[in-house]
Amino acid sequence: MQIDPTQLDGVFLLTPRRFGDARGFFAETWNEATLREAGLHLPHFVQDNHSFSAARGTVRGLHYQAPPVAQGKLVRCARGRLIDVAVDVRRGSPTYGQWIAEELSFENGRQLWIPPGFLHGFATLEPDTEIAYKCTARYAPEVEGAVHFNDPDLAIDWGVDLTTAVVSPKDAAAAAFADWTSPFTMEGV
Repeated sequence: MQIDPTQLDGVFLLTPRRFGDARGFFAETWNEATLREAGLHLPHFVQDNHSFSAARGTVRGLHYQAPPVAQGKLVRCARGRLIDVAVDVRRGSPTYGQWIAEELSFENGRQLWIPPGFLHGFATLEPDTEIAYKCTARYAPEVEGAVHFNDPDLAIDWGVDLTTAVVSPKDAAAAAFADWTSPFTMEGV
């Protein structure tokens, strides 16, 4: 597996090897021992999620779960193509408020590791796109939250027309970044 750091400390792009023939391919998308041998020590995963978005231009995010049930996520695209976004919201981090956006697709097979302390969201670049991700903590609605996906202070390039984006009412009403207090610190994650 190829493991590449990003400009955000702790966020990694993982590209599993694919073994293909006339039938298709096989890829090992998660192997704790392989990652540990490469120096990447990911926490234990307790939940897998799978999300389907019918329309191109669906935006989901920017989501988080606060401590003590903060989630790290290993994200991949199971079908279609998407832009996956992570925003550093660890107070005291030199990259606080900075974001990365990576294209994940069924074709490229890439995965993004997003540790606790980051907002997460994605935008679909094709219809009928599926995202699958492993989580380090259970879903806990009592501590979930969101920051507005189109916040001008973050100025994220989602790769889609945000004036016609398909967004949930909950995400459309999310807090502005400037009005939000992060529950994460560098020491607490």
